[in-house]
Amino acid sequence: MCCALLGVMMACGKGKAGPEGPDTGNPGPGPGNGNPEPPASVADCKKCVVLAEQLHNRAAIADVPSGQIIWEWKPEQSNVKQQHLAWFTNTSDVKPVYDGKYLLVTASGGGVALVRIADKKTVFYAYAGGNTHSAELLPDGNIVSASSTGNFMTVFRVDTTKAADEAYSRNFPLAFGHNVVWDEQRQVLWSAADNHLIAFTYNFSCADPVLTQSETIDLPGKDAHDLFPVYGKNALWLTNTTNVYTYDLDTKKLEQSTGIQANIKSVSSGGASLPTIIIRPKTSWWTDEVIDEKGNTVFYQSGLKIYKARWYVKNGFSYPATHNIRQCK
Repeated sequence: MCCALLGVMMACGKGKAGPEGPDTGNPGPGPGNGNPEPPASVADCKKCVVLAEQLHNRAAIADVPSGQIIWEWKPEQSNVKQQHLAWFTNTSDVKPVYDGKYLLVTASGGGVALVRIADKKTVFYAYAGGNTHSAELLPDGNIVSASSTGNFMTVFRVDTTKAADEAYSRNFPLAFGHNVVWDEQRQVLWSAADNHLIAFTYNFSCADPVLTQSETIDLPGKDAHDLFPVYGKNALWLTNTTNVYTYDLDTKKLEQSTGIQANIKSVSSGGASLPTIIIRPKTSWWTDEVIDEKGNTVFYQSGLKIYKARWYVKNGFSYPATHNIRQCK
């Protein structure tokens, strides 16, 4: 059974951008092509993927059965200030958080944003810089991001009453920063940094947040890119330039995955009823197609520039069963 996240109350429109609904780009398979109508809202979606889509510099949610994008967030159509729009050039990652009611969005332009799905409000955003590739929620509501240019992580004190320019932040070293994943069971932050898997402890201080390296595990290859929980397991997906792996945190064993291996930008699983999906670039670093490990099409719209894709499912590895929005003040 697909564990699609519930509780999102907004009805999602269809068609053009703005009040009338999301800009779907070149329509793919959908009604009229033998596919079902898309769901009326994100809450009704049983088989959705979230996309970091760079043609339109947006976070998007696509319904797989209908082949339609049913929701999108564009910074220029939100409450992001005009002078900060460049921060959100080239969307680099999108993660469902807080019981699927919010998305955590990053962009290569250096921006990090927490977006409420119901009304598309950017409830918090700030600037990390350094070609930001991903971000993660910390248990106290603070946010940590990873940036590859300059080799660092940034911890932000999340206070939704503060302007973006006033957000407190602090940097910590991280080689080839491309990913960060919180481990709820072990209470550590993981990052695959170049050719090492590193664990960081967190001091849980809103006023003075600190990450401290606590464990380092050697990895084969180089240029680790994506790190993401394996759905329903105590394990992590890991990609680098040549291979896709799973790392079992109980046995501490790294195993090469089956299927397509090289140059995978993101990998995401969603349980037995959903195929593991990957992003393999067709041009430069993007593609217009989400595929499974065997190369079968899961979602496709001609001309899109998808950089990462995640199943819209519950992340029990990183977050508690009931996960309400938090912030540090």
